Amino acid sequence: MVAGVAIRGSRSLLRQIREAMASQQPAQAKLDMVVRIIAASMVAEVCSIYLRRASGDMELFATEGLDAKAVHVTRMKPGEGLVGEIMRLGRPLNLSDAPAHPAFAYRPETGEDPYHAFLGVPLLRGGRAIGVLVVQNRTERAYEDEEVEDLQIIAMVLSELVGAGGLIGAGELKDIEIAPHRPERLKGARFADGLAYGVAVLHEAPVAPDEMFSDDALAEDARLKTAIAALQAQIDGMLDGGQGLVGAPYEVLETYRLFAHDRGWNRGLEEAVRSGLTAEAAVERVRSEHRARLGQARDPYLRERLHDLEDLNDRLLRHLSGDGAVARVLPENAILIARNLGPADLLEYDRTKLRGLLLEEGSPASHAAIVARALDIPCVGRLSGLRDRVNEGDSVVVDGESAEAYLRPRADVVTAIASRMEVRAQRKAEFARLRDTPAFTRDGAKITLLMNAGLAVDLEMLREAGAEGIGLFRTEFQFMVAEQMPRLEAQTELYGRVLDAAGAMPVTFRTLDLGGDKLLPYMEAEREENPALGWRAVRMGLDRPALLRLQIRALLWAAKGRALRIMFPLVSSVDEFRAARALVDQEVSWAQRRGRVAPSRLDVGAMVEAPALLWHLDALLPMTDFVSVGTNDLMQYLFAADRGNPRVADRYDPLSPPALRALKQIQQACADTGTPVSVCGEMAGRPLEAFTLVALGFEALSMPPAGVGPVKQMVLSCDREAARRGVEALLKGAAGSVRGEIETLARKLYVAA
Repeated sequence: MVAGVAIRGSRSLLRQIREAMASQQPAQAKLDMVVRIIAASMVAEVCSIYLRRASGDMELFATEGLDAKAVHVTRMKPGEGLVGEIMRLGRPLNLSDAPAHPAFAYRPETGEDPYHAFLGVPLLRGGRAIGVLVVQNRTERAYEDEEVEDLQIIAMVLSELVGAGGLIGAGELKDIEIAPHRPERLKGARFADGLAYGVAVLHEAPVAPDEMFSDDALAEDARLKTAIAALQAQIDGMLDGGQGLVGAPYEVLETYRLFAHDRGWNRGLEEAVRSGLTAEAAVERVRSEHRARLGQARDPYLRERLHDLEDLNDRLLRHLSGDGAVARVLPENAILIARNLGPADLLEYDRTKLRGLLLEEGSPASHAAIVARALDIPCVGRLSGLRDRVNEGDSVVVDGESAEAYLRPRADVVTAIASRMEVRAQRKAEFARLRDTPAFTRDGAKITLLMNAGLAVDLEMLREAGAEGIGLFRTEFQFMVAEQMPRLEAQTELYGRVLDAAGAMPVTFRTLDLGGDKLLPYMEAEREENPALGWRAVRMGLDRPALLRLQIRALLWAAKGRALRIMFPLVSSVDEFRAARALVDQEVSWAQRRGRVAPSRLDVGAMVEAPALLWHLDALLPMTDFVSVGTNDLMQYLFAADRGNPRVADRYDPLSPPALRALKQIQQACADTGTPVSVCGEMAGRPLEAFTLVALGFEALSMPPAGVGPVKQMVLSCDREAARRGVEALLKGAAGSVRGEIETLARKLYVAA
């Protein structure tokens, strides 16, 4: 068999398929002609096409060599037979004796008894296997690598033609599962509350090939090599400190460089071009192969490599189109679709047009999720298979309340969502009316509601949200979105703007919480076995005192005679806080010696996030001016469950006796020593959890801007003493989560939680 001659030489096979596609014959006649052409060109005695129905069954749609009566009769259940095995694996199956394979399923109506040699390849479209192309011969032999390569090229062309409606009219496809087009509902995890309805925009969406075939292989090869060289130069420039990805970790860029220079990747692209495909079509073919092969991998490292390859393919396509930059133009009411995002990625989009965010991966603690909450952008994550289920331009609903996504929703779903969005708008208007109303409980307890921030855009929302100050300003975002370490002047300027925006309202600056999952492209970091328990936050600052002192100096300079509050994150021992506070004292002395204006008042506090401090508060609190409870980290350490790991992040509930007793212990210790205490974790921004915190005695809560209105409404409807008695009773003898019981208590007390 000399299959390579037909494709790599005259490319007569591709030309014949094109002619069959252009004919005016009925769909079945086109398919019949295609299998005859392929069988003749591949010197195969059998050629068959199977397509997947919406039910998942694989149906024989056309054949040359098998009994024609089996067409539209023979069906394979999902995973059944050799065809099902190819669908499951997403890669070719090459057998010298097909009947001997354990997955072989005999179908007497096909008359395939005499055939032993079997080669089947998946029809891949958008990473989804939509069918299988099979050739068979009587002789027991394994097909050569060139033959497998040829059939893969044919399969890719066929899948694109079928999916684009060029081979079979859309009306003739019936329920064939070619590409996502039916309404779908996906269940995920809530990353940011809210509702949105709009148009799907794929993050860094690839440029779709305009042409699949080329009549000048040499010219396409030259285009491809030029684009690859430009891509390699771009990535090399990133690693050498030139223009590049904002906030991308160095090791990821190094991985890109390895892939970009990989001979196997380059060779696969070049061979596809020499076979008659355009450079763009060659990239899409390689992309589909990677998705099919790595998309099913259980190893998280391999799945992460797929993400790297996706980005690499997208960048190469942009170079081929003549635009090496990422297009960020959005339609109105855009819903951004991505596998995952960094905070810088999200910030580069036009927030005036961005209505929602859907992620295939990620976690509520990811920085993209934090930024989404800060910008009040509804976000749902952990939506399995999202990217392969949605097309650019699809209508999409983001339901951040129920943690669901609706793709191509039915009219009744859109109507229901619109109604709920209107109710939310009315509630938002009610919250706006409460903006200047002090947050007192019904029995007269004052609850201070503060706002979490970390972005310049947050400052615009301070008064709009009705917050009484900033209880947590995350200073690391300035470092994460910069291409190099922010200088003293840049840090001072930002902190000064924050204090200017707050006016007389208090601002608590958290020093750099870097390390763990927050890596900087310009700072070397070793891989850690368990980064959440590793070199991060105040530990990094104490080991790099110059870095921490520079930030403290910027904060002191920015105060200019105003009150200043500095807070250290993830303090796990009294010695750590003592050492950190000593650095503050050194900087204060340094500034005084140089005649700098001192802050009118300087308060230094610690975040209580490490459970070890629960049994050392008696020594810590007298050394602090205030403390703040970071419930996000405290809970993950208390329950030994990584909040960024979807397998265990939901294994505990903060509304359970261990968590609530720990919180009560902190509150009581602070009350006994007169130490001001606040809660600045995610719990503070959710009305039911905030109700519980108020019942435990906390009087200062810091939350995302969107949480201030709902929590204030809850406070105004709450009798704190009645809530205290109710929650205290629930904690006696409770075995598991008391969330349901607290919800019932809130209803009985007519609390808006």
